[in-house]
Amino acid sequence: MHRRSGRRLSAALVALTCLGAPAWAQEARLIGARTLRVDHPQWGGLSGVEMAGDGASLVAVSDRGILFRATVTRDESGQITGLTLLTTDELTGRDGQRGPWAARDSEGLAMRADGTLFISFEGDHRVARYIGGGASEPLPPHPDFARLQENASLEALAVDAEGTLYALPERSGETTRPFPVFRYRNGAWDGDLSLPREGDFLAVGADFDDRGRFYLLERDFSLFFGFATRIRRFEITESGLGRGEVLLQTRAGEHSNLEGLSLWRDAAGRLVASMVSDDNFSPLLPTQVVEYYLAE
Repeated sequence: MHRRSGRRLSAALVALTCLGAPAWAQEARLIGARTLRVDHPQWGGLSGVEMAGDGASLVAVSDRGILFRATVTRDESGQITGLTLLTTDELTGRDGQRGPWAARDSEGLAMRADGTLFISFEGDHRVARYIGGGASEPLPPHPDFARLQENASLEALAVDAEGTLYALPERSGETTRPFPVFRYRNGAWDGDLSLPREGDFLAVGADFDDRGRFYLLERDFSLFFGFATRIRRFEITESGLGRGEVLLQTRAGEHSNLEGLSLWRDAAGRLVASMVSDDNFSPLLPTQVVEYYLAE
């Protein structure tokens, strides 16, 4: 989420603590919502996450260009009880320097099956392969990247089992215009796919499950009531993407500003959606990991 929006959030924060209604969608079941406090000056602003297959560790990026690696502890019921930070890397811009904020505004995170990380950047519209030590190698851009809205561009990023990347901007330009889906394979992007917009929700995260289905995390915001979260699932076919199905839709204020999505299965084979929140580096917004069981 871009900075200037963060300045408008304070008026709604009281409502966040007052509204705790259950999710509208009955297909999803809440596992837990854990506020994570880490003694590190750069902790916060989480916008992308990849949870390990056993739920015991994670990688996350913040919108200030920091990549975090951490271990996760859980109780017998599977709920998160704590997080231990292992490493932090300061991401750099195209020139290898930290540079201005826009050059390192990392928003989306995707991990290929071999462990390779890809990061999407919203200020300087690009997707890059992470090569370590804070450095990343930009992929060739799609021509439409340059025309994406400022501070609302490549927010959601996912990679399928074949290594194809899927990137979506936060906004499509109009509420009636579908979200463009940029797909990177064989060394180039295409723009053949799109997803329908429904309501005022914006695209903020994405992932694939182990059956090849695509999931989109979306966020809506009310000045008076706070954030609402939605997860839609889509089958990718030769003819494209359909309307999808809503697996989770929360009432405004039920959770904080959830922006990153990671799918994995627990020891019982249940599909888990792990989401992280962007606190906008505000003392009034929490940094959370929120997890749900999703229906098959």
